Amino acid sequence: METEIVNYILSNKEKHYRIAYSYVKNKDDALDIVQDAILKALKYQHTLREPHYLNTWFIKILINTCKTHLKKQQRYIDVEDDILEILDEPYLDTYRSFELEDALDHLSYNEKTIILLRYFEQFELKEVSTVMDQNLSTVKSTLYRALKKLKVLLEKV
Repeated sequence: METEIVNYILSNKEKHYRIAYSYVKNKDDALDIVQDAILKALKYQHTLREPHYLNTWFIKILINTCKTHLKKQQRYIDVEDDILEILDEPYLDTYRSFELEDALDHLSYNEKTIILLRYFEQFELKEVSTVMDQNLSTVKSTLYRALKKLKVLLEKV
């Protein structure tokens, strides 16, 4: 199992860094978070019951590590609709969409996380619900609510 985890981590290191960076917006902090998540994954590898869930299992560890880091820095308040600075430019884009970043900053932590996983990391909704520990229908309704908010915010620009 450890070999599978190591191979997965090595082949997805850029994606993991992108996710961490989208939460903390700091290169060094993002690298530290990825390193901490890797250590946690190796330490708790016995909790992974099904190897085909390795991706969602690790992403969940990574996001929780980001959340813990932000709490320690007192930049995150654990209230669903509070605003959290998140999301860097998409890695394939050669331009930066300040309007989109600003609009995403007006979403709740939960809404931003779902948008990030679904559209920037191409997770299936079922995977998002697993990572977020939420019912699939809750994730869907949150996603559609967030998309409506983004549409309104981007139309104002």
